[in-house]
Amino acid sequence: MDYLSLFRMPTPMKITGRSSSITNAFINAIIPVIHPSAEEVKQALELLGMTFDTFRCAYCGDGVSEWDHLHPLVKDKKPTGYISEIRNLVPSCGKCNQSKGNKEWKTWMLSNARLSPTVRRIQDIVQRIERLDAYENFKAPTKMDFEAIVGSEVWAAHQNNLKQLQSLMHESQQLAARMNAEIFSAYRASRPV
Repeated sequence: MDYLSLFRMPTPMKITGRSSSITNAFINAIIPVIHPSAEEVKQALELLGMTFDTFRCAYCGDGVSEWDHLHPLVKDKKPTGYISEIRNLVPSCGKCNQSKGNKEWKTWMLSNARLSPTVRRIQDIVQRIERLDAYENFKAPTKMDFEAIVGSEVWAAHQNNLKQLQSLMHESQQLAARMNAEIFSAYRASRPV
């Protein structure tokens, strides 16, 4: 028996491995979150062809685990200008939300991306796209120019803070790698052969 085949070492943590999470946090921290009323949620579901009892993923029809941003908030490490509001949110399953990521919804639905509705051969995809188009066109999602609102000086200061933090993370990763190597060498030296 190969007992080693049962073992899996935990993945080593990298400080710089959290860079995109930090970027997303800096962007998401400035984006307003507008909570909908019960009537707005009901209206959204009706536009998507759903009721309280037929609440499903708008993209594929599976069970809902979250609400997904129809238009991404972050793209190419920059804010898109869209905000978190019912006009920009649709019920989604985890598979669809993860697969879609920050892609435009219709392009993604018709793409060969892993777990997209097209790849999963969702039978009523055309009707789902039509309902999502109607939903989006009923009340277009709000898009704002964040930099123009806060001013270029404040915007630049926020972006500079992000760059400084990422630079510090890079320096910290280099220092951690050096420390790791020294600690590993000390471990090897302390173990009898």
